[in-house]
Amino acid sequence: MFSLDNREKLFLLGVARRAVRVAVLRESEPVASGAVATPECSGVFVTLRRRGRLRGCIGQLAVKAPMAELVAYAAKAAALEDPRFSPVTAGEIDEIEIELSLLSEPQTIAPEHIETGTHGLVVTRGFHRGLLLPQVATEHGWTGLRLLEETCVKAGLEPHSWKDPQTQILAFTALVFGESELPEIERAARNGYSSST
Repeated sequence: MFSLDNREKLFLLGVARRAVRVAVLRESEPVASGAVATPECSGVFVTLRRRGRLRGCIGQLAVKAPMAELVAYAAKAAALEDPRFSPVTAGEIDEIEIELSLLSEPQTIAPEHIETGTHGLVVTRGFHRGLLLPQVATEHGWTGLRLLEETCVKAGLEPHSWKDPQTQILAFTALVFGESELPEIERAARNGYSSST
């Protein structure tokens, strides 16, 4: 799993914030611009919360592209296209808190090796596919098996469909950070800049 320094985290959170603003207000300014170069990753999910409650979550998986582009795309989609919610309005923008999940390459995993809080899962069978991020299990207090069952349900399958040999189970890890950590990230970034000069 790759890592990012605090300057890169600040940059990507800024990209996501601008993307939400541009999308909701229908502005035309470019979104993913900046001097920070970020590596490619295997997927990005942008989670929006308002007053602590989920307001949108959309991602891209298995797309090799610069992180900034994926973050901008997913942030716009989370604000406007999550089918579970109405689009974010202009009056909500300042109350929206953004969290980013940068995903590792998914790998086949045996059910007994799923670690709660470490692994996110992708379950596929035929045209069915479901994905749950690692933090979902932690937030709900689920075991690895429960996470697997819920991922099956997310895919539109029965909870025990993971036992079917035709069902593919993939696991990934995620680097998760959000605007709730901004003071700490900014302080660490400033300290990093001062120590390097």
